[in-house]
Amino acid sequence: MSKTKYESPLTSRYGNSKIVGLFSPAKKFSTWRELWLNLAIAEKELGIAGITDESIEEMKAHLELTPEDFKAAEEEEEKRRHDVMAHVHAFGLVAPKAAGIIHLGATSCYVTDNGDLIILKQGLNLLLEKLAVVISRFSNFAKKYKDLPTLGFTHFQPAQLTTVGKRATLWIQELLWDLRNLTRTRDDLGLRGVKGTTGTQASFLALFEGDHDKVEALDKRVTELSGFSEAYPVTGQTYSRKIDVDILNAISSFGSTAHKIATDLRLLANLKEVEEPFEKDQIGSSAMAYKRNPMRCERVCSLSRHLMVLAQDALMTNSVQWFERTLDDRISLPEAFMTADIVLTLLQNISEGFVVYPKVIERHIAQELPFMATENIIMAMVKKGGDRQQCHEEIRILSHEAAKQVKQEGKENDLIDRIKKTEYFKPIYDEVIKLINIFMNFKFFL
Repeated sequence: MSKTKYESPLTSRYGNSKIVGLFSPAKKFSTWRELWLNLAIAEKELGIAGITDESIEEMKAHLELTPEDFKAAEEEEEKRRHDVMAHVHAFGLVAPKAAGIIHLGATSCYVTDNGDLIILKQGLNLLLEKLAVVISRFSNFAKKYKDLPTLGFTHFQPAQLTTVGKRATLWIQELLWDLRNLTRTRDDLGLRGVKGTTGTQASFLALFEGDHDKVEALDKRVTELSGFSEAYPVTGQTYSRKIDVDILNAISSFGSTAHKIATDLRLLANLKEVEEPFEKDQIGSSAMAYKRNPMRCERVCSLSRHLMVLAQDALMTNSVQWFERTLDDRISLPEAFMTADIVLTLLQNISEGFVVYPKVIERHIAQELPFMATENIIMAMVKKGGDRQQCHEEIRILSHEAAKQVKQEGKENDLIDRIKKTEYFKPIYDEVIKLINIFMNFKFFL
C-alpha cells in the first residue's frame, strides 16, 4: 500500500518558498557552523594558539550538513539533551582538526541568538523584495485606471467621485509605509556578538588573559564576518527580545494594510466593479454555479488577521525575560515571516490579474449623480445670496424624499425634478441642468 507524502500548504500551493527554507533545520544549523567558523577565524587572527589553517579549512569544507551529520547530531542529543553541544560534536566529527577549538569561549546563545539575527535579517530582505514587486504591480494598476471615474464611498455610502486609480493610491501609500517600516527594522538590526554567558564577556577576557582591547576586537571582527555593521553594545545571555517586538510590529502592521486592501476588493467584487482574477474553469460554489467568490482576498484577510495578532506574542515574551534571560517560546517569528510571505504572494497574484468593469461603474455613478451635484447646487445658491445652512436643510429634505422613491418604490432618482419644483431654488432654475451636466462630463474630475 503506497503512502501519500504530506506536503505543507506553504510549499505545495505556493512553491518552495525561500522563506520556508530560511527557517529550516538545515539553514539553522549551517548558520551555527558559519558562526563557529567566524569565531575561530577571529580568534586565530588575534593570536589564540591551537587554531591552525588546516582546522579553518576543514570547517569551511563542512558548513552544509549532510544526512549523516544530522544523524550524528540527533544521536548525540539523545544522550546529552543539549542541542548546541550535540552539533558541536557533529561538526567535530567531520572537521577533526578543529574539534578541540569549536565553540571556544562561547556560550550557547553565541550560535542560537546570533544565528537567529542572521536569519531574521535575511528574512526581512526577502519580504522587502516581494513587497517591492507588489507595490510595482499596484502602481501599474493605478496608472492604468487613473482616469476612470468611480463612486467614492465614506461609511460605505456613496460620496463624491474619485477614480479607480486614485483609490489604488490609498493602498499603495500604506504599502510604501510598510516598506519603510520593514527597511528601518532591518537596518536597525545588530548582531549579539561575543558577549559570554551573561553579557559580561568574562570568558573571552579569560581567554585573552585580561586583554580588553582584544576582546573588543574579537567582538568587532566576528560582527563583520557575520555580515553586520555593528553588534548590540549591551546584552544579557540573549539579545533583548525587544528586537523581536520591533520585527513583529513591522510585519503585523503590514498585515493590517493587506487586510484593508483585500476587504476593499471584496466589497468592490460585491458591487461587481472590480474583481480579483477568476480562472476560466474555476468554481465559485458547489451549489450556486454562478458565484465568483473572492477567495484569494478572503484568504488574505484570514492570514492577515492571524499576522496582526502575532505582535502580542513578542510583547509577552519580552515582558517575562527575567534578569539576564529565561527560556522563551518564539515560534511566532517563523510563523510571521511565512504568513507574510504567503500574503505577499497572494497580493501579487491578485494585482497582476485585476478585472475592472467600467460599464457597471458608470451605471452606479449615473444612479447617484443627482445627489453628488447637491454640493455644487448649494454653492450656486450661496453665490446668488442664499444662506448656506438653510440651503443645506432644503437639500437634505428633498434628498431624503428622493431616496425614499428609490429605496422603497424602486423608482428613478427624481431629486433634480424636486429641486426644479421647489420655490426656494428659483434663483438657480436655469443653472441646475448645467450643474448636473458638469457631473455628467466625467472628465471634469481629472
